[in-house]
Amino acid sequence: MGADARRKYSYPMPALKKLALAASLPLLAGCSNEELTGIGYRGGVTSVNEASFALWQWAWLAAAVVGAFTLILILWPVFFHRKKEGEAFPRQFQYNIPAEVAYTVIPFIIVAVLFGYTAKAENEIVALSPQSSSELHDVTVNGFQWSWQFTYKEAGEGTTVTGTPGQPPVLYMPLGEKVRFTFTASDVIHSFWVPDFMIQMQNIPGVTNQLEFTANELGEYRGFCNILCGRQHSQMRFTVKVVSPSEYDSYIQSLKAEVNS
Repeated sequence: MGADARRKYSYPMPALKKLALAASLPLLAGCSNEELTGIGYRGGVTSVNEASFALWQWAWLAAAVVGAFTLILILWPVFFHRKKEGEAFPRQFQYNIPAEVAYTVIPFIIVAVLFGYTAKAENEIVALSPQSSSELHDVTVNGFQWSWQFTYKEAGEGTTVTGTPGQPPVLYMPLGEKVRFTFTASDVIHSFWVPDFMIQMQNIPGVTNQLEFTANELGEYRGFCNILCGRQHSQMRFTVKVVSPSEYDSYIQSLKAEVNS
């Protein structure tokens, strides 16, 4: 390739930096400061976030520290144990007891600490309150190929909301009030996943899973099935709509009215 051709297809570094910045702006604009510091999540959206958000941040911090330390160990011999002038070969090392002890003990400590805090957060998240279902909002979430059914116990029999792949259903939750969810499945394993809530719970045929949590922020949140369950798995979407308690009561009454009409 001649000099003219090289000049034609070369780009100055400032232009490349501007291009990279322009490409990253849409990503940065879509994230709040809290989402950036939370590695994509926010801490107070639900009671589940409150239990797991700090663990999520510290796990990433631990991973960053381990990654940086590992990179230093990789680069250290490259720069400081090169072959010296006049040597036929670089100096050879058979073993290093302190280093071997360190890279055995330190990862064990990190894993043990993360395991302990993970078990603590998991116990908080999956704990069920001693209150009876009559004192809680009780919703059954059933997964089927390929959509969702939401049954509100307080709305009575016959009030199941059933979605379709083309028309995903909406799950209503009252702000600041605890809801107990019961997860089931009609055919294969599905998975109830709301990324903003930091929640994922499996819907397994013949098995009943339960989870209680409180939504702390009004809004609409996207939900998905995150276990491959068949041909239209990607269309198993739903929306969680967090509304005021009065609006939630109005919705329950509208379900009752539909049954009685």
